[in-house]
Amino acid sequence: MENGYIILGIIALLFLSMYGFSYFSVAREKMIQKRTQQKELEKAELRRQARIKNQELIDERVRKFNERKEEIQHELMLLNKMKEKQKAG
Repeated sequence: MENGYIILGIIALLFLSMYGFSYFSVAREKMIQKRTQQKELEKAELRRQARIKNQELIDERVRKFNERKEEIQHELMLLNKMKEKQKAG
């Protein structure tokens, strides 16, 4: 009878270890999947921030270009007025 309990204990340990191994592999796979998903989200956030930064640089360049364009147009207008005054005078 004593050997029967030992055999039942060994069988129970066998089933428990099989269950534990299968659960551990599933849990490990979920952890890997979650970690991968988190890395992808971080990469996407970094790409989004980089796009925002690049867009800000482009906007700044366009603003400077437009300011310079307005300055040049203003200077050309003044030159044209001076030219007209010289022709009239």
